[in-house]
Amino acid sequence: MSLSPIVVFDLDGTLAETAPDIMRTLNVILEREGLAALPLERARELVGAGAKALIERGFKVSGRPLDAETLERLFQDFLAIYAQDVASNSYLFDGILGAMDRLTGEGYALAVCTNKPILHTRLILDHFGIAQRFAAVAGRDTFPYFKPDPRHLTLTIEMAKGDPKRAVMIGDSRTDIATARAAGIPSICVPFGYTDAPIETLEPDFVIQHFDELPSAVARALDPVAIAS
Repeated sequence: MSLSPIVVFDLDGTLAETAPDIMRTLNVILEREGLAALPLERARELVGAGAKALIERGFKVSGRPLDAETLERLFQDFLAIYAQDVASNSYLFDGILGAMDRLTGEGYALAVCTNKPILHTRLILDHFGIAQRFAAVAGRDTFPYFKPDPRHLTLTIEMAKGDPKRAVMIGDSRTDIATARAAGIPSICVPFGYTDAPIETLEPDFVIQHFDELPSAVARALDPVAIAS
């Protein structure tokens, strides 16, 4: 059986704007602990490395120390609260559905590789009615490894029966770029996601401004001449 060329998407800040619901959940945690809620504008610097890191960053911004035991307790609280409402204020980025239609029509398999727990990942994909589009969906807890460990990406590709030699990672952060680079897979990034530095400065293989550009960027990413130039 021949393997399919494959496009693997990050979720938060790549497929969807999920920060409003993530930050709402963080603020529930902060306010329970007697800290002020943080504005949505802080999401770009706080979101993107998983819920545990988000909580740590939220407490650091608030100026309060956080020990490991408390962090674990708040992390479990965060997961439970977030699962109750993962996407009421979230939305898919413009053009993503059309881009996925075109890629599927051109013979690409699609997959999701995210550091979000698989429960919340599936809840979000189901909310938007797009779960069936993906040959594989891998969250932080799907494998013993998670991004930036390249095995998170390569095992997702394997699960989707994709061809690792014809695979592209679509993301929005240094974690996505580092994961793809370590796996020997080209990366395409969007500039409107969750990153602590302008995405262009992190040197992905390609940057697109809108998902209308994605199918042609994927074709270029799999062209060795385009990568080298």
